[in-house]
Amino acid sequence: MASEVGVADIPPEDVARKGRLNPGMMLLVDFDKHIVVDDDALKQQYSEARPYGEWLKRQTIELKDIIDSVAASEMVAPPICGTVSASNDDEKMENVGIHGLLAPLKAFGYTVEALEMLMLPMAKDGTEALGSMGNDAPLAVMSNREKLTFEYFKQMFAQVTNPPIDPIREKIVTSMECMVGPEGDLTETTEEQCHRLSLKGPLLSIGEMEAFKKMNYRGWRSKVIDITYRKSRGRKGLEETLDKICVEAHDAIKEGYTTLVLSDRAFSPERVAVSSLLAVGCVHHHLVKKLERTRVALIIESAEPREVHHFCTLVGFGADAICPYLAIEAIWRLQVDGKIPQLSNGKFHSKDELVKKYFKASNYGMMKVLAKMGISTLASYKGAQIFEALGLSSEVIEKCFAGTPSRVEGATFEMLAADALHLHEMAFPKRAFPPGSAEAVALPNPGDYHWRKNGEIHLNDPLAIAKLQEAAKSNSVAAYKEYSRRIQELNKNCNLRGILKFKEAKIKLPLENVEPASEIVKRFCTGAMSYGSISLEAHTTLAIAMNKLGGKSNTGEGGEQPSRMEPLPDGSMNPKRSAIKQVASGRFGVSSYYLTNADELQIKMAQVNKCFPKLSFWFRVLTN
Repeated sequence: MASEVGVADIPPEDVARKGRLNPGMMLLVDFDKHIVVDDDALKQQYSEARPYGEWLKRQTIELKDIIDSVAASEMVAPPICGTVSASNDDEKMENVGIHGLLAPLKAFGYTVEALEMLMLPMAKDGTEALGSMGNDAPLAVMSNREKLTFEYFKQMFAQVTNPPIDPIREKIVTSMECMVGPEGDLTETTEEQCHRLSLKGPLLSIGEMEAFKKMNYRGWRSKVIDITYRKSRGRKGLEETLDKICVEAHDAIKEGYTTLVLSDRAFSPERVAVSSLLAVGCVHHHLVKKLERTRVALIIESAEPREVHHFCTLVGFGADAICPYLAIEAIWRLQVDGKIPQLSNGKFHSKDELVKKYFKASNYGMMKVLAKMGISTLASYKGAQIFEALGLSSEVIEKCFAGTPSRVEGATFEMLAADALHLHEMAFPKRAFPPGSAEAVALPNPGDYHWRKNGEIHLNDPLAIAKLQEAAKSNSVAAYKEYSRRIQELNKNCNLRGILKFKEAKIKLPLENVEPASEIVKRFCTGAMSYGSISLEAHTTLAIAMNKLGGKSNTGEGGEQPSRMEPLPDGSMNPKRSAIKQVASGRFGVSSYYLTNADELQIKMAQVNKCFPKLSFWFRVLTN
């Protein structure tokens, strides 16, 4: 078997059978019987070994079964923060609009942008909002603002050995459905192993969450574990509470509970909520160490998660399902504030309708993240920890995210607790804000996405951009130097590279023993910015500049005009020619002339850029 025809030179008369192993197919080489078992025979052999269909029909539990087993009166959601009653579809709501949720929203770090730029389009249209690539805000560990634990993690992506998939064209092989609950012994095959709960997706509505907490159905019972702690415990309360949660989870399994619900519903002016990500990561790894993780389902009921990245990190670090109850409540109240147009008859959309759209957008967003890693099912993503931590200390990683790559130290438990306490103080201040002040009537808007005065720092701030525009329009060297100085200062507050410093050696080498700058720059290459991503003028200028330096410019996958590769009348190389040529699958314009006019070729291995930010992976081939 090989990846292509012709790898092995075998005479045709010696070939008994040949064919292609298509996606989803398998074969077995039986060395005992000296036979090859093909796909159909192999699948038939194992599928008919036991009555799997009957087992699943008798044992599988659906979410609807859980809901039907609980009385409607028991599925009423408790108040948020102990005082704010959950709204329903009644038009005469007592707590009208987002204003009635300001305290809990502030306590969990919600902002105007989070509500209106991210959550609103999801609830309104059932799709994620579109935005441009690039984030010029500081890393979470470098920000002067309070950051949620989710923001310390960066998603990883597939490379050559495991290419990404297209969740649009390959939707048939993707699934957000997964089985949760106690698993059986992998070394045995019994009917009891099918006694699991099937969920269509990882997100639960408030009613479904309440049914989970109250269920007692066919041996399924839930234990609600409080993940809040008294504010008076201060910064030490966070780590102490994580230890307590782990002990309670271990005891619940001993008592025969099949589902653990980590809930921050008990948060109040006196109680601070533990980050849901810290809680799930800590419990998940604790149970893994105790060899008990497969004995329970782990469900999160939290006011904190609301974005696709939040849901991905929770599932990636062990959560089976999530109920973002505050996000659901906020979406409903956005409609009351007029952010979501009413129906044609003047009535509000039902909460169920808005939640379905929000969940649909979130599930699809999660599917895009899975596809970026080449994973097609949520079950394969769960607990896989396909993230890299950036700016978390070793103590946090070892306790809550063991095995996650973390190359830079940073926030400790004490620092994370300080952020949580500061957010809590903003929500429940010791001294009330003046009536009518911005703090009293609105959420903060620090400008995570759009620059705001006195808000989050951005690398491309208005002053820097103004100087760049002045330099471009007037060809002012002074303006460009001011732009460069400003960017360097901002870079120190936004990126790790901005805080790097050269370490001077005690013994300095004579300059004549050091390679001259004219030789060093020959190793420089420009980024692979394609013609379509910038402009003809910029693309050409980069090529001319690198050729003058002796370095290499890169065409990007868009290639370049053939006229730029033609030699000058005197036979010398065209200064507009790019030394590095890129070749992408399915791209037009790649010819032998294009390929031979390269000092270096970069061949793209995978890309799925219609569904998420461009992912390009290249092999470098030196043509000389």
